[in-house]
Amino acid sequence: MRRAIEHFATGTWPGRASGTLTLDFDARHRRRIRLATDDGKPVLLDLARAVAMGDGDGLRCEDGTWLGVRAASERLVEIAAADADALARIAWHLGNRHLPTELRAGALRIRPDHVIEAMVRGLGGTVRDIEAPFQPEGGAYASHSHGHGHEHHAH
Repeated sequence: MRRAIEHFATGTWPGRASGTLTLDFDARHRRRIRLATDDGKPVLLDLARAVAMGDGDGLRCEDGTWLGVRAASERLVEIAAADADALARIAWHLGNRHLPTELRAGALRIRPDHVIEAMVRGLGGTVRDIEAPFQPEGGAYASHSHGHGHEHHAH
């Protein structure tokens, strides 16, 4: 079984892959898990630490080949508001609850949660169900990889 051992952010890897992995957000934020490529081949994700992988990132396998990461569509709720101030207020309330939130131009995206959706409506926001890839903000302490995810050691 192939082992994917290093993560590279979009733009920091060659961009030519021998296969792809289409994963939901939870599967894109792992350190070690058995997965299958989009064409059904087994691969072991075996990173040094958990990384929040984004759409377009790359994984270098120990055999020197590359896998491209694609964000799968998921059930989400898109939040809008009458103006930027109202949307910022809603974003503050979501952040105050440490809720994974994707920031979009004029909208916010979260996973479905009827309690949070009711809160958003109470704050004057609108919600609509959508299917889209989910890439929430990582926050100040997130384990995102900027560049490649390995250390160089002298031998």
